[in-house]
Amino acid sequence: MNALQILSAGEPDEVRTFELGRLELYRVGPMTIGRATYEPGWRWSQHVQPVAGTDLCEVEHVGFVVSGSAGVLMADGTEAVMREGDFFAIPGGHDSWVIGDEQYVSLHLLGADSYAASPGQ
Repeated sequence: MNALQILSAGEPDEVRTFELGRLELYRVGPMTIGRATYEPGWRWSQHVQPVAGTDLCEVEHVGFVVSGSAGVLMADGTEAVMREGDFFAIPGGHDSWVIGDEQYVSLHLLGADSYAASPGQ
């Protein structure tokens, strides 16, 4: 990185949309940071799986919940809830869904560049 870089949160480099959700990508220095926004009723296995083409989300995520709550279910049956203010690390092989009537927003510090991307993208 050779230069100072300031990005506005309202001007993402790329936006990936899918039913009941969107992922905004920001390329900041050597990182790609994602801001995911999911509406009530969103579920990965219903709304992103058709784009990803895998049975479960195989992307590893590290991030922070800005608002709302979401459930996560691992392939081995482990289940957890992520709430506003939580940091998370989720390995590949999971499903996820919004809990309740509030929009879920999270920042993704790892995994954003490959999330909700069509195979080969």
